[in-house]
Formats: sequence, structure tokens, C-alpha cells
Amino acid sequence: MSDDASLNQEGAAEREEISSVGRVGALAISALQEIGCLVWMIKETGAEVRDRVMLGRSPIRLEQLFYQCDRVGVGSVPMVILLSLFIGLTMAMLTGYQLEIFGIVTLVPGVVSVSFTREMAPLFTGIVLASRVGAAYTAELGAMTAGGEVDAIEGMGIGALRYLVAPRFLAIFLMTPCLSMVSVISGICGAAFISSILLHLSYGYFYDQVVKYLLMKDVLAGGMKSLLFGGIIGVIACYKGLAVHGGAVGVGTATTSSVVTAICAVIACDSVSNILIVTFFP
Repeated sequence: MSDDASLNQEGAAEREEISSVGRVGALAISALQEIGCLVWMIKETGAEVRDRVMLGRSPIRLEQLFYQCDRVGVGSVPMVILLSLFIGLTMAMLTGYQLEIFGIVTLVPGVVSVSFTREMAPLFTGIVLASRVGAAYTAELGAMTAGGEVDAIEGMGIGALRYLVAPRFLAIFLMTPCLSMVSVISGICGAAFISSILLHLSYGYFYDQVVKYLLMKDVLAGGMKSLLFGGIIGVIACYKGLAVHGGAVGVGTATTSSVVTAICAVIACDSVSNILIVTFFP
């Protein structure tokens, strides 16, 4: 009896192990399929835009592009400014208290300016856009997909990817660096304000130290990361919206998945970008 019990336990353990491996394999296959669909959407969107240009026509409607830029850029400015002000204020205050122990509180302007330009501003701007604009893109395109409007656009001979995806992607791709710059300025202003009150650093001295420590490579690094994050958010949001199935419930599920996926992708790409930048451009 004991031998039979041990054999049954071993069999159950083996089945559980096989089941776990199967689940991991299914997740890997699903992830690869998602990546393949993303690449296909990018390829087809580029092909539709190229065909339109080859015919001597504008690939996208300018009024639609300007409308999307207004939504992404102007509409996100208040939230980016408010978030960056409080983050810069908090960062300068906590950094100043720690550096004051060692008598080097004068390094606060350099630490805040470089950190915001290279890291904080692009990352938090990407998170704001993923949660605000990415969710809106997915919900809009998801509702159109569930309602059959995308199929109707295709039936009229209009490239749905060119008409729906291209202006949204281009708007968020172009506006993310601009919002990142707004975030940098707001964060530095917040840090300068709290530094003048608590750390007794004048605004003139703070500005001089920012100019001294902030290098062009820091600005370029932040700008390139912003472009990358904007492209990632735009592609994921549009793809999730066009892949909706299941009606209203599917739209809600796709919107949640879009925000979570975009934020995780932005953070992962930020980590990889930092490793590459530090390695090749120290």
C-alpha cells in the first residue's frame, strides 16, 4: 500500500509539473502571437501610408492630426505639470535632507536636473500618457471595432489603419518629447521653490548649478527615450483597440489590458535604455 501511495504521489507531482510547463508554454505562444500581430499592424500601416504617398496624396488628414495632437499634448499639460511639480518638490526636499548631513546640499540642483531630464520626466510622462491617452485610444477603437465601424471603413475602400491608427500614433509620437520637456521644466521649478524655502538656495544659484551640471547628452537621452515611449504607447493602444472582441465587456477588458501592458512596456524599455545609455554613453 505504501508503494502504491508513493507512486500515486509521484504521478500527481509529474502531472502538476507537466501542467505548469504547459501553462508557461501557452503564455509564451500567446505573447509571441501578440508581438507578431503588433509587427503586422505596424507593417500594414506603413504600407497603406506609403501607397497613399506614391499616389501623390496626403497619407493622413491634417485636421485629424491636429485634433489628436491637441488631445494628446494640450490636454495632458495640466496633469504633467501638476505631477512634475510635486515630484520635483519632494525629490529636492528628500535629497536635500540627506545631502545636508554630509554638508553637500549644494548638489541638489544638479541631482534633480539630471535625474529629471534623463529619467523622471520621460518615465512619468509615458505613464501619464499610457493611462490617459492610451486608454482613450483603446476604448475608441474598441467601440468602433465592436460596432462594425472599422469593417465599414474598409468596405468603403478607405484604409482603416491609415485613417484610424496613423494620426493617433503620429500625434502621441510627436507630443511625448514636448510633454517630457514640460515635465523637466516643471520639476526643476518645483525643486527650486522648495530649495529656496527649506535649503536656503537662491533661485539664481539654483539656475547656475542646473546649467553647470546639465549636459546636452542628458537632454538627448531624455528626448530619445520619450520618442521610444510615445511609439510604444501608440502601437499598443491602437492594437488593443482593433483586437477587441466580445462587445462592451471586450472593450473594458481591452482598455485595462492596454494600460497595464503599455505601462509595463514603458518601464521595461526604460530599464533597457538606461543600461544601454550608461554602457555606451557614460
